[in-house]
Amino acid sequence: MCGIVGYVGPRDAAPILLDGLRRLEYRGYDSAGIALLTENGEVFIEKKAGKLTNLTDHLNGGAPAGHPGIAHTRWATHGRPTDLNAHPHRDCSGRLALIHNGIIENYRELKEELQAAGHRFTSETDTEVLAHLIETQYDGDLVEAVRTALNRVTGAYAIGVMHTDHPNQIVGARMNVPLIVGLGNGEGFLASDVPAILEHTKNVVILHEGDIAEVTPDGVRIQQLDGSPVERDVTRIRWSIEAAEKGGFAHFTLKEIYEQPHAIQEALRGRVDAAGRVSLPELDAIEEQLRAVERVYVVGCGTARYAGEVGAHLIQEWVRLPASSQIGSEMRYSPPPIDERTLVISVSQSGETADTLAPQKLAAEMGATIVVVTNVVGSAITREADAVCYLQAGPEVAVASTKAFVTQVVVLEMIALHLARLRGTLGDRQLRSFGLALRELPAQAAETLKLAPQVKKLARRWSGVRDVMFIGRSLGFPIALEGALKLKELSYVHAEGYAAGELKHGPIALLDPQTPLVAVATRGATYEKVVSNIAEVRAREAPVVAVATEGDEEIARYAQDVLYVPETIEQMAPVIAILPLQLLAYEVAVARGTDVDQPRNLAKSVTVE
Repeated sequence: MCGIVGYVGPRDAAPILLDGLRRLEYRGYDSAGIALLTENGEVFIEKKAGKLTNLTDHLNGGAPAGHPGIAHTRWATHGRPTDLNAHPHRDCSGRLALIHNGIIENYRELKEELQAAGHRFTSETDTEVLAHLIETQYDGDLVEAVRTALNRVTGAYAIGVMHTDHPNQIVGARMNVPLIVGLGNGEGFLASDVPAILEHTKNVVILHEGDIAEVTPDGVRIQQLDGSPVERDVTRIRWSIEAAEKGGFAHFTLKEIYEQPHAIQEALRGRVDAAGRVSLPELDAIEEQLRAVERVYVVGCGTARYAGEVGAHLIQEWVRLPASSQIGSEMRYSPPPIDERTLVISVSQSGETADTLAPQKLAAEMGATIVVVTNVVGSAITREADAVCYLQAGPEVAVASTKAFVTQVVVLEMIALHLARLRGTLGDRQLRSFGLALRELPAQAAETLKLAPQVKKLARRWSGVRDVMFIGRSLGFPIALEGALKLKELSYVHAEGYAAGELKHGPIALLDPQTPLVAVATRGATYEKVVSNIAEVRAREAPVVAVATEGDEEIARYAQDVLYVPETIEQMAPVIAILPLQLLAYEVAVARGTDVDQPRNLAKSVTVE
């Protein structure tokens, strides 16, 4: 998830673009760059790795006068966060500049074709391919060149393009990635999000899938990929700038909860096709090592460890290998058996978690194959890995992790299915069935988030409680752990997660009418056992809320409140079951008045042991 801003009009573009980038920096902070058409008719480009201040400090007010212009703040997906990989990118002529948010899935074959035709590439990115591809189609009409080029592209994109031959025009296009056009008084804007341009205009056009927009000082003309013209409504934005940075949400935490359907879709992109075939090209280079693996450890801390519990469970079930989740901070002090037949999967949102880096280094020294699951390109955890599977979830600003957790689970499920296919432990029909279930998750997540009003009412009733217990069995157990962690992090309410069968071995002594219990009770092999555990709790008069599968009428006999989620196969249920628990933690925190986005004593990335 990167930040895009563009300007066309009579004013100097640089101050407008840099201010827009500042308001979009929450979307990406790996690098930033700017392109301007100068008064002498040349394209000026400056870009720097790191935070936006690296670019602005380097410019030191020295950006030349000129317009139009485009600018970008990057969240790296292809290519490390470096000056060369930062956007904008040029074509061979140096007359065209381009910025891009998204992933071009067929960039490798396009790049090979362009290189064979003599095009010179200077970066590792998929984005640069677009600049050269548009160059091959350009014959005086920039919009047509963009349209023709994009008809050869598969993947997701929001782009901004400028050219020296068109000083009163910028071109934008989108497919599966948001992009808007701002309409000012004798000027036009392009942006990935409202905050970038809200200071200059409140009138925006929200582009639809496949739209190509020609933006000029006089307005916008839109056509689709087939060349047919379309009209889009103008929307009047009524948010403040402060609210707009959070997309109209009160907190980044809530915004990121609602971004999860899209984040799941991005995690799946290029990895699960329409027929349900799961393929992780990132693992192709270590195929022989994966075939030889005899044991698997999934390593993480906090939220990442609970995602690892799901991953280890499914690897053991689907791949029939001994697999376990390891606490990163404990693993190297009592290491399990590790050798060249061991696969270690390190899971970390930031890729900088010290307690996960240390056991990964130890495992590598002992000959293990290392696969990393992370959200941040070029982070420390990736540097000694044999393979890296990125979440592709976009930046996560709030301290408490939400969309990183669900995408970690999704990526671990795909790794498990990849291993099962590679080792022949699941048949083609089973593999496709699981793959198709993965493809349904974005829509099911969106449906689940409609529980928000019900959850809010429940949270108001619970805002004064001191203790909450969470239970689950099998794959529901790590969801109970993560649900309890979210409540602790956000609201400062004491909460604990237990394997449901352990209740009668001690924890049930804590339950009373003032101590609620949350039960993860979606349909699955252990459903009847969970219902039995809930009945034991109700006999002690503790209030119960259950997360259950739509259509389950039996559960309402035992639970005072039921949060119904869409039906999916048991192995995919963790991705859906956690969503109402995230909403519950958020709403309890809001009701209690805590600092939701930055809870006390916590940091986004734990970089010390």
